[in-house]
Amino acid sequence: MASFASRKTNGHAVLSEEFERELTREVLRTELMRVRALITTGCVIILFLTAIHFADPAVVNRVWRGAEGLVEIYGILVGFILFEIWVYSQIKRQLKLDRDLPVIRRYIGALIETSLPTVILILQIRSMGASQALGFVVPLIYFIFVILSTLRLDFWLSTFTGFVAAAELLAVALYFDAASGIGEPQTYFHAVRSTIILICGALAGTVGAQLRRQFAASIAAATARDRVTNLFGQHVSPQVVERLMAEGTSAAGDLRRVAVMFVDFRGFTAGAQSRTPQEVVDRLDGAFAVLVDILDRHGGIVNKFLGDGFLALFGAPLEAADAAHRSVAAGREMLTAMDRINAQTSWPLRIGIGIHFGEVVAGNIGSPRRKEYTVIGDTVNFASRLEALNKELGSQLLISATVREALGDDGEDAVALGEVTVRGYEQKVAVFQLG
Repeated sequence: MASFASRKTNGHAVLSEEFERELTREVLRTELMRVRALITTGCVIILFLTAIHFADPAVVNRVWRGAEGLVEIYGILVGFILFEIWVYSQIKRQLKLDRDLPVIRRYIGALIETSLPTVILILQIRSMGASQALGFVVPLIYFIFVILSTLRLDFWLSTFTGFVAAAELLAVALYFDAASGIGEPQTYFHAVRSTIILICGALAGTVGAQLRRQFAASIAAATARDRVTNLFGQHVSPQVVERLMAEGTSAAGDLRRVAVMFVDFRGFTAGAQSRTPQEVVDRLDGAFAVLVDILDRHGGIVNKFLGDGFLALFGAPLEAADAAHRSVAAGREMLTAMDRINAQTSWPLRIGIGIHFGEVVAGNIGSPRRKEYTVIGDTVNFASRLEALNKELGSQLLISATVREALGDDGEDAVALGEVTVRGYEQKVAVFQLG
């Protein structure tokens, strides 16, 4: 049998693979958001410049020395937008292939993108002069790239973006400020401004890293829940899910003492013949919903649905010292609930329940590609035979002698039916009926 530590390690390995894949997809999705924002920003700037050109041509002449300078800006912005469209297509392709972008490509992309304001700034200096251009709006564009770098969810990429912006702005400012020969170069002013940009890059990286951790926590929790649901089916209560996530589940078979319950609807096939398929499904779903809710409240799980019935477990996958008590309490409540439902419908359903308590092998069984959690052993077979006896004996809830023994004083109302012949068993066995 696998130890608890090995179960946790094995589960963690599976979870890590699923987690890494989903985290990679989430990072690529945020990258797509960032690229869309940059494309939108480029288009907005083009529209803004066009509006200025038509509304106040004098501004264009003063800032860009006429339409020729504006055309240069247009060319740079259009090239930038086309580059971002290409980046967008590459990210979409990687997302479709379920692969991450190469790290080096991310850094090269960050370098190219963050250099856009630098190119525009140099053109501005050519047309406006160093002092005016460096004090104009273009240096503020760096902050757009720094802020949007948060969506990379990578501290070092955001810091790199801030570093590129700070270094290029400082280099351009010092070079052209000194080359202008007008007044004393404002070295400290440019250095402080670049330092602030660098700090903003680091802060953006910190925020991005925190978002990544939150994404990771959410994805890990969702992946763990999905794994539990895949193994144990959709009808596992939230409380059971939380305990399974905390305690882990066995990859190999465990020998456990479990209360096994089989439930079947009597006469369902005959009643279904005179009704439409949708009516049949609706009636069955409605009844299952009530019975499964009862199981949840008593700590049981539906291991599998069997046409118009199901197999339920108490004591697996989570151990329960009072599994027999829980199963009988659930069975009693199911009978009461069905009587209440039958009084309100034109299609009454009668259920048969069989409960046995004993050892089973419980674990994930199946092919390497698809496994499901199930229980195997004579306890399961005998519980199934008990349920079938309800039809012969005209009863609804039958329990085995081991269940009666486990109940103790709580089973005083159990009616002994004596030793009964059970199909598949050579010797007669004691059977008890509960109302």
